[in-house]
Amino acid sequence: MEDKVLILDLGSQYTQLIARRVRELNIYCEIFPFNKPLINFSSYKAVILSGSPHSVLGKNSPKIDLSCVKGKIPLLGICYGAQYLAHFYDGEVSPSKTREYGRATLKIVNSKSNFFKNIPNDSQIWMSHSDTINKLPHNTKLIASTSDIENAAFMFDDEKTFGIQFHPEVYHSSDGSKMLKNFLVNISKINQNWTSDSFANMIIEKLKKQIINDNVILGLSGGVDSTVAAMLLKKAIGNQLKCIFVNNGLLRKNEFDLVLNQYKGMGLNVKGVDASSLFLKNLKGKTDPEIKRKIIGNTFIDVFDEESKKINNVKWLAQGTIYPDVIESISVNGPSVTIKSHHNVGGLPDFMRLKVVEPLKMLFKDEVRRVGKSLSIEPKILSRHPFPGPGLAIRILGEITSKKVKLLQEVDSIFIDGLKEFNLYDSIWQAGAILLPVNSVGVMGDERTYEKCVALRAVQSTDGMTADWVNLPYTFLQKISNEIINKVPGINRVVYDISSKPPATIEWE
Repeated sequence: MEDKVLILDLGSQYTQLIARRVRELNIYCEIFPFNKPLINFSSYKAVILSGSPHSVLGKNSPKIDLSCVKGKIPLLGICYGAQYLAHFYDGEVSPSKTREYGRATLKIVNSKSNFFKNIPNDSQIWMSHSDTINKLPHNTKLIASTSDIENAAFMFDDEKTFGIQFHPEVYHSSDGSKMLKNFLVNISKINQNWTSDSFANMIIEKLKKQIINDNVILGLSGGVDSTVAAMLLKKAIGNQLKCIFVNNGLLRKNEFDLVLNQYKGMGLNVKGVDASSLFLKNLKGKTDPEIKRKIIGNTFIDVFDEESKKINNVKWLAQGTIYPDVIESISVNGPSVTIKSHHNVGGLPDFMRLKVVEPLKMLFKDEVRRVGKSLSIEPKILSRHPFPGPGLAIRILGEITSKKVKLLQEVDSIFIDGLKEFNLYDSIWQAGAILLPVNSVGVMGDERTYEKCVALRAVQSTDGMTADWVNLPYTFLQKISNEIINKVPGINRVVYDISSKPPATIEWE
């Protein structure tokens, strides 16, 4: 894969959206923190600087050495990126005197600029910044303004270097994708050959060269990511792949048997391992969500280490890590602001002596599904909702017990089966039930009860980076609530979560 784009993340909340828009153009891109050392810029056909919550005027604002990029590789600065190009190349940036947040109307100044090719006057764009560019560097030309902002877009003379003070990546910028296409295809001359088929073929060939004669152990979960990763590995190395499906005691109701049956006939050498008692034992008394995640991750490693010793010549551990896992586990400002740890992101302890292979780590969830379709995986598997690696442990707030797990499994089963019965399941990104650590007063059969409360959660999303709650029909919620309370002893109250991500996360822990 020769044509790829580098997105330097300067801390913007919209950085992942830039990647989404680039990928939608069938162009491969990668996101790295701006302070990642030793980036080989020459391997990229274009570079994009993201926005940032910082001001270029601030003492601790992100600084980037662009000597290997500017004037040599097509470069686009978005919002903070544009202000950075202006401020550090002899222009002038100052705090805004007018409102520069929200919708604005673009006025094309230089219609000959390829950046605005086929972009109409009065195109709607989205602003989100507190500084403005008062004066452009001397070797630049203005290519667009708005009614409030003179220097909305500019380019450097005799360079393929552009700065725009608005965000083309957000939905509110009506022609934003066209602008990105103009920059990447017309200006940077990048081929639009990033497809699910091309990715699958590329990864299969890479895996063949990477693994050669070694055996690989892979933890299957029954979900989309691990299944697609397994099929890629199977096509690359055949019977060298050894798959294990672990029952961690935190799966959905009857899921261990259902998933094992699902994999029959797929040629994946799946072995089922029931380690539920070990996981529940290690989680006993633990309430902190990060501690629970790490215990589950470490226990998985122990189980896989034990199983790998039973197979000859195992040198690799394969994981279904995807791009949002990677992005959420790193930060331009370091681990102190990491959203949450992922047990399938990062290295392994030395005692395992295994190398990690992650075939999907540069893909978003919807891209994983498209690759799965190109591999002829059954639609029933590809349409399965995401399920967290730690399972019900992070949907049981507080301490984990086998009694709580069984209770939540019953609630979850009623909810998910109901979504399928009402033909709602396939229109939802992810759904599940959360057992809350509170009791509430109720009345059943003229008697007072003091029992548990569960929250139901259903969200719409494209890749899990952002999500919005689903407006489920009242008739459905009424039926499911009644069924849960009537059929699951210990529950007397059901609530529905109407929080979006951000500011909330999809899972409660």
